[in-house]
Amino acid sequence: MAGPSTYESWIHNEGIPVVEAFGIEDLLTVPRQSWSRTGGKGALIQLKGMEGFTGMYLGEIAPGGSLNPEKHFYDELIYILRGCGATEVWWEKNGKKTSFEWEEGGMFALPLNCMHRLLNGSREPVLYLGVTSAPLLMDLIHDPEFIFNCDHVFHQRFDGEKDYFIPKDVRSQPANGFWVWESNFIADVRSALVDPAESKGSGVKITALEMGGSALVGHIAEWPVGRYHKAHHHQGGAILLILRSQGYTLMWPQEAGIHPYAAGRGDQVVKVDWKAGSIMSPPTGWFHQHFNTGREPARQLAFRYTGNSGKYRLGIAKALNKAAGAGVRTSVREGGTIIEYEDEDPQIRSDYNVRIKAHGIEPQMPSVSYRDLAHGLLQ
Repeated sequence: MAGPSTYESWIHNEGIPVVEAFGIEDLLTVPRQSWSRTGGKGALIQLKGMEGFTGMYLGEIAPGGSLNPEKHFYDELIYILRGCGATEVWWEKNGKKTSFEWEEGGMFALPLNCMHRLLNGSREPVLYLGVTSAPLLMDLIHDPEFIFNCDHVFHQRFDGEKDYFIPKDVRSQPANGFWVWESNFIADVRSALVDPAESKGSGVKITALEMGGSALVGHIAEWPVGRYHKAHHHQGGAILLILRSQGYTLMWPQEAGIHPYAAGRGDQVVKVDWKAGSIMSPPTGWFHQHFNTGREPARQLAFRYTGNSGKYRLGIAKALNKAAGAGVRTSVREGGTIIEYEDEDPQIRSDYNVRIKAHGIEPQMPSVSYRDLAHGLLQ
């Protein structure tokens, strides 16, 4: 049996809880313990679908306190779950600090290998989520001492620019892609403008995020009351944080087909209930589909690597996406990885209608004529 990777050994040596699951219904309930490396409290999270692509942890800063200054040779995106405070960043060689303030709902990218420190500016604990590329870097280099003590200065990433953390609204739309928003700091992801993306589902909106000059990126997705996404699959490593509403997600391996219930493989379908503060990570090649059963539009923040689109593309992600097919905006009938409504298992909508009506909400999905099941099964 293969032993642990460098990253897996590192997280189990950090002396704080390591949570392993398909998903977590409420991040705020995850137990946290004192973390000597950061000077705060924390818990490391290993969801099934992260697969060594992405790392994640839940951090806590005491009221009026601050974390230890640190730097690391991996990218990190931070989302503020609770509280308000500030972040300082600086290069050790000149010591000149750049600082910015944030509140609940804020998201920012830490410059690669740059010294930084987070401070709590309130009388309540700050809770934040950190998503990193640490597994990839640690497993390649096999030397955590180097990861946290490299002296190289990445001036092309951050050079002390005064406007580096000022929110920007620079958006563009690549050919056949989602709208992309470039900003190293977003004041409140929960209320940010999201662009239409009907190819992913009825009423769905999606805006991709480019932050910190990194291949570790993200996107914001939103969809209306009484509706759900189309099922699709892609590479592992994507982390999905629910920001608003309640509902559930279905996940199942490709081997179960695009009609798992009709094929008698419903036992392979994993159902994850969610609400604001829930988090999940679909494994590589697993179909997954998100259903809103709440009384407000559902909003989700995804952390992932850029693949076939994006400014800084990750070659391995491009290769995995190419192997999977034409992509998440192309039907499985045309070699892609998305299941159109007319191709999905009819039980999926039937079950959704029952569940949403139990919440006193009428379904708002467009009518559909299903294709012949016998010709839709994946072999």
